[in-house]
Amino acid sequence: MPKPATDQINAVLAHVDRTIDESLERLFELIRIPSISTDPAYGDHCRRAAEWLSAELSAIGFDASVRDTTGHPMVVGHDKAASGAHVLFYGHYDVQPVDPLALWDTDPFEPTLQPLENGDTAIVARGASDDKGQLLTFVEACRAWKAVTGSLPIQVSMLFEGEEEASSPSLAPFLDKTAAELKADTVLVCDTDMWDRDTPAVTTMLRGMVGQEIEISCANRDLHSGMFGNAARNPLQVLSDIVSSLRTPDGGVAIAGFYDGTRELPEAVRRQWQALPFDEEGFLRDVGLSIAAGEKGRSILEQIWARPTCEINGMSGGYAGTGFKTVIPAKASAKISFRLVEGQDPIAIRDAFQAHVRARIPADCSVSFKDHGLSPATIMPLDSPFLRKTLEALTTEWQREAALAGTGGSIPIIGEFKRRLGCDALLVGFARFDNRVHSPNEKYDLSSFQKGIRSWVRILAAFGDI
Repeated sequence: MPKPATDQINAVLAHVDRTIDESLERLFELIRIPSISTDPAYGDHCRRAAEWLSAELSAIGFDASVRDTTGHPMVVGHDKAASGAHVLFYGHYDVQPVDPLALWDTDPFEPTLQPLENGDTAIVARGASDDKGQLLTFVEACRAWKAVTGSLPIQVSMLFEGEEEASSPSLAPFLDKTAAELKADTVLVCDTDMWDRDTPAVTTMLRGMVGQEIEISCANRDLHSGMFGNAARNPLQVLSDIVSSLRTPDGGVAIAGFYDGTRELPEAVRRQWQALPFDEEGFLRDVGLSIAAGEKGRSILEQIWARPTCEINGMSGGYAGTGFKTVIPAKASAKISFRLVEGQDPIAIRDAFQAHVRARIPADCSVSFKDHGLSPATIMPLDSPFLRKTLEALTTEWQREAALAGTGGSIPIIGEFKRRLGCDALLVGFARFDNRVHSPNEKYDLSSFQKGIRSWVRILAAFGDI
């Protein structure tokens, strides 16, 4: 199919603008389904979200179905009526838990529209940004193309999963089973941020992830701290000593072999990042901080995009309730995550971390480990025609030159697409930095939703001549 003419594209864009209220109501319907993947109590809701998406894809002419897995179901849809390029769009319908509920200003699963000081409007709800609002920008773009022209400019498949917030345990086996069906020329993902409020971005660097949970056991029961203090080993103290040993005074990671395989940032990329309008002081000031804590001599962008890290995500043990209890706990635990860069082996990092911990466990104590995901970092090829066309389309829609960006986050599925389907991925997102993703009062700006749909309309058209 030849690339659509300008007047055809404009007609589709006009349809998007005319029907934005209908698109918004569909987003509200999806948000109202509390599809929390990490809590088994919400399993039926996850299935209901999958069925809702499958029905919506079927309604616009996709051959769509809900596919069972060992966990929450997948949704797969195909429209291959067009010729030419074939893209696979990926998104996830599951969301994070809403705790702490008391910090929400409104019901997390009853979306509300709130005016912003900049004149925009915020859609406030769990999943509004991550990833239901982002996911539906692409679905609604396809809906608009179908409504105006009766077809899509290219071949499109979609894959929606319900376990992204739980480290995607069912996805790799599912991809193995459906590799021939899902293989495409490129994968499109809408789960990332814009560069700033008015500048779109394509993310070309993703850090990998190693998640570890450790539990240290000392005595065979909780002990009275007056009767056993000093004489009995305290697992909270052991844990604290281990956690404090993970970082160096200059902000680096102290685990032996941790930096094996890492490379310095190419000078051309460093210069490009230096040219981006990034306010380092403002970045920290927005979260109530003022001093960068990472490796000395590295810019903040380099620290969060191109350098590996180790973070303590939670520690527990002993008595933490109201009042006071003088107890030496029998066990203490911590959840620790590592963000990896290209060249680091997730398995090697996990093994090095576990060796680091074991070397610091007293002889009469023990430690156990639990994996919470292993994924390598990924870098997208910069010479892809899909990338070039995407940048052109985004620049046209936003009237700002689209940025090439990295991200400190991890999307393990990107590596799986490369390994199991042989497909590179383009990450195009319309979230803003202040969307409070994973936090109370998560939001997605109405302009992100509407212009996100319009952007995908243009991108699909641009792919028509590849």
